[in-house]
Amino acid sequence: MSLLKSDYAGVDDVVLPFQVDGLNVRGRIARLGPALDTILRQHAYPRPVSRLLGEAMALAAAVGSSLKFDGVFSVQAKGNGPIKLLVVDMTSAGHLRGYAQLAGKPIAADERRLDRLVGKGQLAFTVDQGPDTERYQGIVALGEDTLAGAADHYFKQSEQLGTRLILASGLGTAWRSTALMVQRLPGESLDPDAWNRTLHLLESLTEDELLDPDLRSEDLLYRLFHAEGVRVFSARPVEARCRCTRERAEGALRLVPESDLPELMVDGRFIVTCQFCNASNIFSEEEVRQLRAG
Repeated sequence: MSLLKSDYAGVDDVVLPFQVDGLNVRGRIARLGPALDTILRQHAYPRPVSRLLGEAMALAAAVGSSLKFDGVFSVQAKGNGPIKLLVVDMTSAGHLRGYAQLAGKPIAADERRLDRLVGKGQLAFTVDQGPDTERYQGIVALGEDTLAGAADHYFKQSEQLGTRLILASGLGTAWRSTALMVQRLPGESLDPDAWNRTLHLLESLTEDELLDPDLRSEDLLYRLFHAEGVRVFSARPVEARCRCTRERAEGALRLVPESDLPELMVDGRFIVTCQFCNASNIFSEEEVRQLRAG
């Protein structure tokens, strides 16, 4: 029997926790729509870059919402490929943002492989709870051809519980992405075949199902686990919201080396642009002089 109960009727920009009693697993499904589309349309990335960033944002929403913390959870991929750096973070309040830094190398229009987009490098998960708390960071070398595979590899190294992640991102009428995260429940008396059945069911999922704007998360989970007994819990909304401010732009100007200041000048004014949301703050020469003097 399947027990479905949720206080959220929407499809997009929400993380929905669930548990499958018949398989002894718990999980989260994060589905992003307008929030993701807003962030990606603030930039003009090649489609493969936007697709990978969409996967990373869904990943951050699913994993970050499973942690008990007050601060910022971030996912960062860094390598020697066409994408030098990819950064996504989500606050404990559900505010999501992300950006990619490109190396100027060619990218095939249909490229999907992580190893060809980011190259050799590392994937890092970080929890930052502020200056008075020690920051936690877990790092794994990139050696997989998908971001989901790299994340699975990280969890194999860092956690005792079995974990599997499925990621999808795509552009229809707008950008959407989904992360489905499943973990084994602890316990010595669990059915040893339950995890294999779970993985088999996950393999039946299609990208079309994961990205279908008309398919509610509850219905997708019911399709997947209806024979095993699935329960869903209170949903958690997420939204696109950058944390840049003029005060932070002022702080950046104070720290820029004198030799690099001319790079920020356009038509006699200094422009500081946020890498995440592409918003700009403009300063006069006199304002910059006063900032750096005092």
